[in-house]
Amino acid sequence: MLIALRRLAGMAVTLVVASFIIFAAMYAAPGDPVTFLIGNPENLTPERFAEVRAEYHLDEPLVVQYWLWLSGALTGNLGVSFQYHQPVASIMASRLPATLSLVAYAAVLFAVVGVGLGVWAAVRRGRAADTAVVGATTLAASVPSFVVGIVLVSFFSVQLGWFPVTGAGEAGVDRLYHLTLPAIALSIGALAIVSRVTRQTMVEQFDSEHVEAARSTGMAERLVVLRHVLRNAWGPIITMIALVIASMLAGTVVVESVFGISGIGSLLVDAINSHDFPIVQAVLLYMVVAYMVVTTLVDLLLPLLDPRIGSRVKTS
Repeated sequence: MLIALRRLAGMAVTLVVASFIIFAAMYAAPGDPVTFLIGNPENLTPERFAEVRAEYHLDEPLVVQYWLWLSGALTGNLGVSFQYHQPVASIMASRLPATLSLVAYAAVLFAVVGVGLGVWAAVRRGRAADTAVVGATTLAASVPSFVVGIVLVSFFSVQLGWFPVTGAGEAGVDRLYHLTLPAIALSIGALAIVSRVTRQTMVEQFDSEHVEAARSTGMAERLVVLRHVLRNAWGPIITMIALVIASMLAGTVVVESVFGISGIGSLLVDAINSHDFPIVQAVLLYMVVAYMVVTTLVDLLLPLLDPRIGSRVKTS
């Protein structure tokens, strides 16, 4: 319990520091937000300039502006968009389901296929199958996701017409249909990473004494792999899967742009291009929070999945 409280406290401190850096970076960005808020240069009079600065608290010191922003963010008030003139929270809420659906779909793909390939390669280490998996995953990890996305769109959408070119679709089966190609493009690199971590961790377990002891009892090789090798390899595998998912929550920008998905990633790109600072700040804060929450949950849950980790933490 004490360890969990310490980690949660550490996460809170990290989030406060990260939020200040995000806000200060926007504060130091080139250009005055007032010029973007007023829009029409003809209305840029000294009186109007001062009025807008006071309305958005831009005449306050940096620390005061940060506190107003942070206190609002803690209550769900992320400000008002300069471009859309709507609450940032409602704009993000309308974009978030598409991004979360894409990440969830990609996570299922890379976790299932990546672990499966890793197990297959580890069981057949040193053989042709192992070499093929290692070579294929090395190639997959070296290809950028936007290149994979363009190739998938060109072949499966344009030439074959099997999948739509853009959009996230509606809820249910239609959304799965629309997100199939984006999820594949997003998961290819992650699949390669997870498969290689799975293979390496299992290969190390194959040489362990407890595996040799299990074999000496006459246990079938399949049961040895499932009960002694894979079971003891789950810790690093689950940790890597969680880290990849956390990075995906903050890294869908390229895939969403290629496939024309109205998600958080594309919202960030539009906000940067239009100097919509409240949206940029809110999206960056969401990315930091998502990464911190996922990694902290893994730290708290991993000892429950592997008691050896919990015992090591207590003794350290």
